[in-house]
Amino acid sequence: MRAYKYIFSTACLMAAWSAHADEAPAPDPDVAGRQGSLEQIVVSATRTPQFLSKVGATVTVISQEALRNTQTIAISDALAQTPGVTFSRNGGIGGTTALRIRGAETDQTVVVIDGVKLNDPAAAGGGFNFANLLIGDIQRVEILRGAQSTLWGSQAIGGVVNIVTTAPEQPFEANANLEGGSFNTGYGIAGVGGKTEKLMWRANGGYYTTDGVSAFVNGREPDGYHHVGFSGRGKVSITDTVSADVRAVYSRGRNSFDGFPAPAFVFADTREVATTKELVGYAGVTADTFDGRLKNRFAYGYTDTDRGQVNPDQAVTPYTFKSKGKNRRWEYQGSLALADRWTAVFGAESEHSAMTSASPSSFTPNPAPVVGAVTINSGYGQVQGEVLPGLTLTGGLRHDSHDTFGGHTLGQAAAAWAFNDGATVLRTSFGQGFKAPTLYQLYSPFGNTRLKPESAESWDGGIEQHFADGALKVVATGFLRDTTNQIDFVSCLNVNPLCTPGKSGVYDNIARTRAYGFELAGAVQVAHIAVEANYTYTHTENTAAGNVNRGKALARRPVHTANVSATYVWDIPLTTGIGLRYAGNAFDDAANRNILGHYTLVDLRASWAINDTFDLYGRLENTFDVKYATTRNYGTMGRGVYGGVRAHF
Repeated sequence: MRAYKYIFSTACLMAAWSAHADEAPAPDPDVAGRQGSLEQIVVSATRTPQFLSKVGATVTVISQEALRNTQTIAISDALAQTPGVTFSRNGGIGGTTALRIRGAETDQTVVVIDGVKLNDPAAAGGGFNFANLLIGDIQRVEILRGAQSTLWGSQAIGGVVNIVTTAPEQPFEANANLEGGSFNTGYGIAGVGGKTEKLMWRANGGYYTTDGVSAFVNGREPDGYHHVGFSGRGKVSITDTVSADVRAVYSRGRNSFDGFPAPAFVFADTREVATTKELVGYAGVTADTFDGRLKNRFAYGYTDTDRGQVNPDQAVTPYTFKSKGKNRRWEYQGSLALADRWTAVFGAESEHSAMTSASPSSFTPNPAPVVGAVTINSGYGQVQGEVLPGLTLTGGLRHDSHDTFGGHTLGQAAAAWAFNDGATVLRTSFGQGFKAPTLYQLYSPFGNTRLKPESAESWDGGIEQHFADGALKVVATGFLRDTTNQIDFVSCLNVNPLCTPGKSGVYDNIARTRAYGFELAGAVQVAHIAVEANYTYTHTENTAAGNVNRGKALARRPVHTANVSATYVWDIPLTTGIGLRYAGNAFDDAANRNILGHYTLVDLRASWAINDTFDLYGRLENTFDVKYATTRNYGTMGRGVYGGVRAHF
């Protein structure tokens, strides 16, 4: 079975080689893509700023302007408009939200905000819940697809979502946004900052509230959501070559949800409430040495995630769940200019994670909490260079040492070939990914300290073509990923040597999955109109030998997804747009018994620039009031009208 995988990667490289034989002289990278995405600079693929035309991996960038034009509130909605990304949500905005890249598990995606990895060590899968991540003060988002553990470590099997908050460019600037609409929704956000020769600073705060819809699809009472968030950053230039910066993000979300009340234990309206508090912090020092050829960064990052659930109708104690997850990470990263168009990135990391978790009930109001801690020490290195005009190769290795399962080494390779004056770029990449067992999977009552890390091998290859001096861009990419040793919960109703007396279940390496497909994307701008569209085909499959669900599709992964966005700029200060999102049929369960039907959502939007400072905007979401579901038996938002005013000083 492995033979065709290597043929796939080799074929992509051979295609790049044959195309290069007739290429024109290599363009200047500063002007190669003056009209298109080739001029974009990305960070996630190499952990250093790099022209997209030199990156072999697949990256999509969502700019602040794009976020502003779509008027999106939840970052998960914005991400789902890009190729290969889907999500499922338990109810309306604020409900538990799982994001999947190219069919990978939601906890196989690394989320980074301002250089700090976001994950909850107390969660069963250790993944990040996108429910409380609103657009807020975000300047740009990068979505890096494919296994990326060489640079980003554990969890980066599906890919990486890299989020950068706004940095000021003027000595003083401020912005404010106020919005209201359907479902008693209100949203306000304000920020202020400045930049001088020695100092950069920025502070931002926002509040969002909505009555929402019932989490239970047949419920009668709405389940609201309230969120408050703050972010801040500062940077000071100590000398011409040394600077220090600090960053912080705080988020508090409170959402009502429905559960399974006794004695029937059937999903129904309840008065349960969940609260999530997240604090992200970062402090770092950068120093340039050897006349700027070696850039050094020393940093400390941390995350604190507190979650709790309350059921006021539960006897004895209202609490049904409490958890705390903490990450502490020390990092060093160096970037060395080896020679002309050759660079090396290398680093070392030490991450310490700790968790406590408890599930009180009427029968056990004060259960002993589950506790656990683990340290992962890592080292990585990557070299990138232009071996021929326009042909950039990248290769890297990483080694992790885990307290429980020991050492793990993996690698990555990629190629990008820009030719035809930069109008054509061929890409291919191979990456290995791994995901360490979570603290809950290791040390909970269902834990197994003999677990192996999940591992994956990922391939992709494609072409990006620009026409009409960049006015039209078309991108096509094929991908394939095999995941082994995937961790799953095993019931002790069946014979299992890991099931000790008193255990109802245990985590074990029993799953194996495959995902393959292709992504098509295009963008065109003619006169006043700009159109972007994408389509993704994703086939997922359980390939575990002896598993009762072998050959079945993975849950909540639509095979077909598509997005279209069109914007028209009028001669008057009016901009109008339309967005369309399509998701095909999917199964809600591993056994493929329950189908989530296909749906198409249409949004309309408009904005009016009053002057250089103020603009009015509005949108109509789910224009045709489509009834749909991303998770079985959970409600979704119907038609809604929203409007507001934005100001920038």
